[in-house]
Amino acid sequence: MTLHINESEVHKLLTMPMAIAAVEEVSRKQAEATVIVHARRRFELPERGFFHYMAALDVAAGHIVMKQYTYVKGRLCFLVTLYSVASGELLALIEADYLGQLRTGAASGVATKYLARKLAKVAAIIGTGGQARTQLEAIHNVRMLDAVYVYGRDAKRRNQFCDQMSESLNLQCYAMESSADAVRNAEIICTATTSPHPVLFGQDLPPGVHINAIGANHAHKQELDEAAVAKANLIFVDSLAQSNQEAGDLIVPFAKKPQRWAEVNELAELVAGKKPGRANDAQITLFKSNGIAAWDLAVAVKVYTLAKEQGLGRELPLFAQA
Repeated sequence: MTLHINESEVHKLLTMPMAIAAVEEVSRKQAEATVIVHARRRFELPERGFFHYMAALDVAAGHIVMKQYTYVKGRLCFLVTLYSVASGELLALIEADYLGQLRTGAASGVATKYLARKLAKVAAIIGTGGQARTQLEAIHNVRMLDAVYVYGRDAKRRNQFCDQMSESLNLQCYAMESSADAVRNAEIICTATTSPHPVLFGQDLPPGVHINAIGANHAHKQELDEAAVAKANLIFVDSLAQSNQEAGDLIVPFAKKPQRWAEVNELAELVAGKKPGRANDAQITLFKSNGIAAWDLAVAVKVYTLAKEQGLGRELPLFAQA
């Protein structure tokens, strides 16, 4: 039987510490090539809509995940399907909006754990949507922040974001009038916007800052200007193959200096100890996140296992024998 797990059940089952641990572990497997990732592909639909799909295989554990989602008329619909390699059975259909927010935040948490200065206590978040919330939650899980500075285009939303995150995470949260104001004293920066144009500029970067850039995942979109990318001493991505297709933050500036691609490494290699991380507190480090199916695989298996243990979800009689 296939288990259907809905959004509210994912909320009940999955926590940020669980997601961070799962993404960190699957990154080690990715570095050892026991987890294989297929990069995202897209169909462009009428009226600026999209259908996206991506997949990952855990050879040792015997699981395959496919994530598929639409963006039509401003609405996103996410679904993760989990299969057994041994039987070919469709184990679960998981509604995956919150799951996606958590796994994306968790990946930035892992990157921050390995790349940010060890004693970093101050963060800046550019963006005030759902992804920004889980980004901040993940960063706080690995660095125990004292303060966060927030900028978003809508003053009401950024004030609401600060009120809610101050209460939920018990830290000082300050709404700022510009991205420059937000990042001025930051030790960790996260950009989590839908902007096609830069929202973070090299001239505003403090020395030694770590950046998680998660918003732009089309070849022509940038959250970081070219000066910000040029200042990065270390650049890590989730997948080189996927970044070459859709990381506009790197594709646009590297068109002028293609040799810089040779300096870019995968986060999985850092987690597995195959590539070095920060060497000193003055370096600027960048994690460019596009989102890969390995992360969906890691958290989907966790959600499915917990749902089975706790009796959540509902069985669907798919592929029943007559």
